[in-house]
Amino acid sequence: MIYLDYAASSPLCEEALQTLMTMSRDVYANASSLHDGGGQAAHILERSREFVAGLIGGDPKRLYFTSGGTESNILAIHALARGLPAERRHVLVSAMEHHSVKLAANGLVELGYEVEFVWPDAWGRITPEQIEPLLRPDTGLVSVQHANSETGLIQPLAEIGAFLHERGILLHADAVQSFGKIGFSVEELEVDAVSVSSHKVQGPKGVGAVYIRPGVSYVSVYPEALHEGGFRPGTVNVPAIAAFASAAVHTCGLIEQRTEQYVSLRKYLTERFREYELPAYLVTDRLLGNALNILPHIAGCAGLGYEGQYVMLECNRKGLCISTGSACSSGHQAIPDTLSALGLSGGEGHSFFRISFGPDTTTQHLDRLVQALHELAQTK
Repeated sequence: MIYLDYAASSPLCEEALQTLMTMSRDVYANASSLHDGGGQAAHILERSREFVAGLIGGDPKRLYFTSGGTESNILAIHALARGLPAERRHVLVSAMEHHSVKLAANGLVELGYEVEFVWPDAWGRITPEQIEPLLRPDTGLVSVQHANSETGLIQPLAEIGAFLHERGILLHADAVQSFGKIGFSVEELEVDAVSVSSHKVQGPKGVGAVYIRPGVSYVSVYPEALHEGGFRPGTVNVPAIAAFASAAVHTCGLIEQRTEQYVSLRKYLTERFREYELPAYLVTDRLLGNALNILPHIAGCAGLGYEGQYVMLECNRKGLCISTGSACSSGHQAIPDTLSALGLSGGEGHSFFRISFGPDTTTQHLDRLVQALHELAQTK
């Protein structure tokens, strides 16, 4: 099997695997227990918190572990919204967000908040110019992803954050795809809250985190919760959290090296598309401008002439794992909102498929993929 779906999930790195096994065997006590076993677990938990917070330049006291990126997004957005003054119940969300952010937005509507969507410019960017016409005196919160899971487009969060903070508006960012792929700090990005996930950085599934900037008011979705500083209830999974921290440190330490690898692979893929005269293209190559910020490990493609799901199934039949977009939205036949927001036609949107690289991806893997796509195109 050739795995080319790292944006959906990644295998455990050796560091995370060893940590998970060791902690599962040796640190099994409840971190809330008052005996020595609980104290040991609590110590590991807090050290893990320090490691993960340190990777984004944050205060460990404001980092809360969750069950993953989806829960991180939902809890962060709701906690920030509930902490807003009563006269600030208008929320803006970018139209290209992950499904979990839209779930959070729907939940806010049910609670009486007003939610509007911000559409990108011709470059696929959410900028202050896109946001400003939608601002109202009661706007209190904006949520914009750091990087898109389907196209890899990186948004100018620092610019957005500075613009919003001048107006007393909070900014939440879903950084699930960007964490571990590009270096950043919460201060540089001018964000008030960030969501991250473990299994995108070669850690175990079922773990994520929310960071909320000191000084930002929030109200927990679970007011009576006793764990994670009252942010979330439930016994804390210390072994998995420790493995997450181990994976995050390992992965973040290799960002520069892997970026070079992924840029090279992305270039190789587009060259092979041209050599085989495939009608497929990278979606971001069709956007205006030549200096887009893009996560190099994600290659969102369209134009092969078949439904993206059919392309994915044919590749799977030949031992190649790719996707049709966000794994959380797989099985849905509608065009991904990201592609609609970028102005792709219905036919282009339905033909979308995604390739995403990982540390083990080679040019030989891409050769196999392009050959499979070529064979498929020949049957048209």
